[in-house]
Amino acid sequence: MSDAQKSDLLLVIVTLLAAISWIFSKEAVLLMPPLLFMAVRFLIAGGFLAVVAWRPLMRLNADQFIRGVGVGLVFGIAMSFWVMGLVHITSMGEGAFLTSLGVVIVPIVARLIFREAQPVSTWFAIPVAIAGLALLSLRNGFQPEPGQMFFVVAATIFALYFTLNTRAANQRTVTSRAGATIEKQRIPALPLTALALLTVGLVTLVESLVTEPWRPTFANPPPLLIWWVLASAVIGTAGRFFVQTYAQSLSTHSHGAVILVLEPVWVSLFAAGWFGETMTPTQMAGCGLIFAALIVNRWSALSSTLRTRLRTTKTRKTG
Repeated sequence: MSDAQKSDLLLVIVTLLAAISWIFSKEAVLLMPPLLFMAVRFLIAGGFLAVVAWRPLMRLNADQFIRGVGVGLVFGIAMSFWVMGLVHITSMGEGAFLTSLGVVIVPIVARLIFREAQPVSTWFAIPVAIAGLALLSLRNGFQPEPGQMFFVVAATIFALYFTLNTRAANQRTVTSRAGATIEKQRIPALPLTALALLTVGLVTLVESLVTEPWRPTFANPPPLLIWWVLASAVIGTAGRFFVQTYAQSLSTHSHGAVILVLEPVWVSLFAAGWFGETMTPTQMAGCGLIFAALIVNRWSALSSTLRTRLRTTKTRKTG
């Protein structure tokens, strides 16, 4: 299996971990202030990874450290909008699909801001994915409700975060305006993830200090709250984002991000089982379009893998 194929497989696992995290997060924000929850969640997750990655963290130079914190700042702003959307949205599945718009924006951001070439298949996949997301989440038409707007803003910032994260996790040669070549050292996946998560925790902690009351939560914490927070921090945050960053370090291209449109499909299925949310035939059609977009986007890799396996099978039979 090539590094690109490993990256794709790991990104599928990321979508499952992310979908499970939606359940943990929704249960937690019903019991405590949302920004405070994000601060506790990301500080625990980032602290856990920082302990594991202490030595690699100490080996980072100033440029690597600054770029890692920069990725975390963008991520923190995106997560702030995301959690407010989670509080205000009426359908968790709809919120997941709106958030996933960020995935199909990634190639546009990579092309416009960083001039990163994208395969032709990606540009065919994007409108198909958008149509699928529309069928899944906008069955009553787009209305500027607070929850929807929070998720749309979060999706746009997530696209920038994913692109920056991919670039930070891979070694890059940058040519300045003066024509000088500057070598940017890659940031290993584990310390990069720890830095980004800790930064998100600090950003949301400051926001919570300014805008939210803490006393009710700490005065009489619900018994299940600690378990939702720990599950979200360890499984849905530390585990999920380490796997995602490692997957991104295996491939220098951003078009693999389209795989992440699987996340809202899993969220809808889990929400149906956990919260009793239902999917209409229109939403099912949207799922079909999303899978079609995935196949279109990764067709060259899929066809290459199929041809290799067919050749291997024929060789074994003839041998």
